[in-house]
Amino acid sequence: MNTHYDIIIIGTGAGGGTLAYRLAPTGKKILVLERGSFLPREKENWDAVSVFQQDRYHTTEVWRDKTGQELHPGTGYFVGGNTKVYGGALFRWRERDFEQVQHKGGISPEWPLKYRDFEPYYTQAEKLYDVHGQHGLDPTEPIAQEDYPFPPLKHESRIQEVHDALQAKGFHPFYIPLAIKFNEVNRRLSACIRCNTCDGFPCLVDAKADADLNCVRPADDRYENLTLLTEAKVLRLHASPSGREVTSVETEIAGQIHQFSADIVVVACGAINSAALLLRSANDQHPNGLANRSDQVGRNFMKHQNGAIVGLTKKLNPTVFQKTMAVNDFYWGEEGFDYPMGHVQLLGKVSADMIAVDSPAVAGVSFQNQEVFTAMANRSVDWWLTSEDLPDANNRVLVQDDTIQLHYSDNNAEAFDRLLQRWTEVLKSIDCGDRILPCSFYFRKKIPLQGVAHQCGTCRFGEDPQTSVLDINCRTHDVDNLYVVDGSFFRSSAAVNPTLTIIANALRVGDRLIERIK
Repeated sequence: MNTHYDIIIIGTGAGGGTLAYRLAPTGKKILVLERGSFLPREKENWDAVSVFQQDRYHTTEVWRDKTGQELHPGTGYFVGGNTKVYGGALFRWRERDFEQVQHKGGISPEWPLKYRDFEPYYTQAEKLYDVHGQHGLDPTEPIAQEDYPFPPLKHESRIQEVHDALQAKGFHPFYIPLAIKFNEVNRRLSACIRCNTCDGFPCLVDAKADADLNCVRPADDRYENLTLLTEAKVLRLHASPSGREVTSVETEIAGQIHQFSADIVVVACGAINSAALLLRSANDQHPNGLANRSDQVGRNFMKHQNGAIVGLTKKLNPTVFQKTMAVNDFYWGEEGFDYPMGHVQLLGKVSADMIAVDSPAVAGVSFQNQEVFTAMANRSVDWWLTSEDLPDANNRVLVQDDTIQLHYSDNNAEAFDRLLQRWTEVLKSIDCGDRILPCSFYFRKKIPLQGVAHQCGTCRFGEDPQTSVLDINCRTHDVDNLYVVDGSFFRSSAAVNPTLTIIANALRVGDRLIERIK
């Protein structure tokens, strides 16, 4: 194997995979290192017991919380990162999300770049990831210069009933922008078959538009200058005597240690693992962790206030592909609560096996009966709720004895609790929730700490090296040839899924890197 490259990219998820795709046409020698393998195509991809009960596609490594208790993180290591099992919901942030916003629980800080800086890259990201959607339905949506590349996925009959009932109550339901390879006009030519195993599952038929299928594989197949190494775990980064540049990337492959070097090194391991890698790479010049003069590496960890509810009704819900609708009427608050509350979207349809993971209690009675689980699943409409958590320097990633620790305390919880209560009232008002159950089988209840699918914020970007790790182009202030391109750069978390913003930023930083290497 060659040991020196023009560019090394560590990680192949929404950030690293997208960046590899952007840089591959430059002709520069690029090495992409992925600690995992390609996710296997197997029957278990669509098996709820394997996916949700046995955690087949999540890592077995153990992290710890601030009290030392074990955490089993809901994250996986494969080519494509967590996009292999995401729901494909790719939302733009609202314009105001980039400004300073007063929340009930504190302040969401202003970004040094604004929506206008990201808008053209949002458009490119939607094209690259085959996004289906429709503008003009969500009153909070930001300006878009172009239509979505593909039309939205239509609601099935039961969801259309819910949609119409919400509209009749004065709400503004809209289609979820979905990254999916679906041809509604000619289903015979469609990769997607609109099955019930999409949200949270790997896709057996490769119909999910993810970082692996849309970026990494095309770049690897088309460009000889790009080398992809899988099952290559980066252990640490070594710096020059001055500490101003990364000189080698220490990597374990098949039990052996290899040293690779590059003119530019990009870390894109996900916000938690990227921070951990920098902390593990401490040296004499960077005693608190590489590029950590500001003591901000690992700090301001955010993961959203996430949760889910299941509305049970007497009416059957035969919907197969349920994740088609969202509501933002409470995004910026409501009368009597002049603070942001958050975002609501449908989940993929739950099954009896998914309900059985935690066997929720109804009226104080806990069930362990497959027939009961099936009856519940057949009558439920299932929702995902997101509120913004705020950056807090004490919410942080640490490495202790080579083990990741997440020190995290909830904040801005009142906004989430209010959203949960109000959406429950809405569902009952439209006969979509005779009983409302906390959903504890999808990312485990009001999502606890191990639910890190929306991780961001551990290497925030900014113009002041004393208060940020990265500059506005995501280069570290302290190390000239080191970049971080994943959700680490976020200064705040907004209240919609972070993935499209990570992708758009990777395209933006890719353009800055192309200018640099020229």
